[in-house]
Amino acid sequence: MNGVRLDSRDRARLHGEEGEGTQLAMSILARMAEVVGARELLDITAAHIDSSLYQGPATLEFAERLAEGGARVQVPTTLNVSGVDEHGWRDWDVPETWAGPARRQMVAYETMGCEPTWTCAPYQTQPRPGVGEQVAWGESSAIVFANSVLGARTERYPDLLDICCAITGRAPAAGLHLAENRAGEVLVDLSGVPRRLAEESALYPVLGHWIGLRAAGRVPVLDGLRGQPEEDDLKALGAAMASSGAVGLFHWVGRTPEASDRATAFQGREPMSRLRPGAAQLRAARDELGSGLADADGLDLVVLGSPHFSLSEFEALAGLVEGRRRHPGVRLLVTTGRAVRTLAAKAGYLDAVAAFGGELTVDTCILTTPMLPGRIRRLMTNSAKYAWYTPGLLDRAVAFGSLADCVESAVAGRVVRNDSAWAAEP
Repeated sequence: MNGVRLDSRDRARLHGEEGEGTQLAMSILARMAEVVGARELLDITAAHIDSSLYQGPATLEFAERLAEGGARVQVPTTLNVSGVDEHGWRDWDVPETWAGPARRQMVAYETMGCEPTWTCAPYQTQPRPGVGEQVAWGESSAIVFANSVLGARTERYPDLLDICCAITGRAPAAGLHLAENRAGEVLVDLSGVPRRLAEESALYPVLGHWIGLRAAGRVPVLDGLRGQPEEDDLKALGAAMASSGAVGLFHWVGRTPEASDRATAFQGREPMSRLRPGAAQLRAARDELGSGLADADGLDLVVLGSPHFSLSEFEALAGLVEGRRRHPGVRLLVTTGRAVRTLAAKAGYLDAVAAFGGELTVDTCILTTPMLPGRIRRLMTNSAKYAWYTPGLLDRAVAFGSLADCVESAVAGRVVRNDSAWAAEP
């Protein structure tokens, strides 16, 4: 290929010596390497595949063509959400015409040797790539988590290209794979965030949403908050940044692997720009995460788990719902991966959720599976990602609140939010 150096095995694959499926994957990878300006390919140690999500006949045909052509992954490869909860889809309004092809696509990826994790958060139960490890991950929230929290290196791999990297064990040497492209660009000074708000877990998705809209794909460096985020906080922060601003990497000074101090995060350079959010800006950002659904409005469904709910989130939810019962007019749905569901069941957390009247969907995502009955029109979530995408993808009204707000709203049958932290002064 013009401009891209291929080694002998790359060329052998391109010439079909490892079968038609691998040849197709290699031809796509080599062409895309040209498009992104890579001069060579690099070896990867793992992959996470977003292409596993059924989106129609084209994605199914592509997966089955690879599998039937003998393509097999060369590195440990996890799978993002599928297009269907293969065991629980009949509990919702998923058409059989969708469930059947979605299941066929799941089989195709498993045939290629992918691990049937079916989650957008594989790092919750699977071995994690280490600092500096080159991987090829798809799915926006997983990408930003791998780059930022784990310190691994992946570009923002789109559907179809991610599986090509897994089949060849190679990726274009470009973008966030390269150290020089991982330097911070935007300083986010958090010293103006009130102490009370800094202690709220709901701050992080809102902050991520606010930063994403302003970072515009650049690398933010966060510093100065009076408090340290937990892993689930960083998960929510990154997912929101990726949704509203296509951010693939952020640094948190003193918290993430490539940001032991501010100078290290910026690789000795000066910030291109600076941001300093305060209580008023963050309150406004929180209120933006909604569409036509205000406090005290009626409610049909509370949705949790975008990215997929973790074991620690199940623990928190179990504590909030213990001894309580949801309003009969409001359903509560948690989405998670099958491995976390097993762990949560063993810990007893699912018993409390079930007693509350909550429901569970695994292996898929409400944003990407046609599962909602038409009568469900008003949603509430603690996920900025859900709130950002729901109006466009689901054509529903949505309200954003903390996990505690979501539980209180499910009990009350209407949107209830505690605004005390958002009104706090520095």
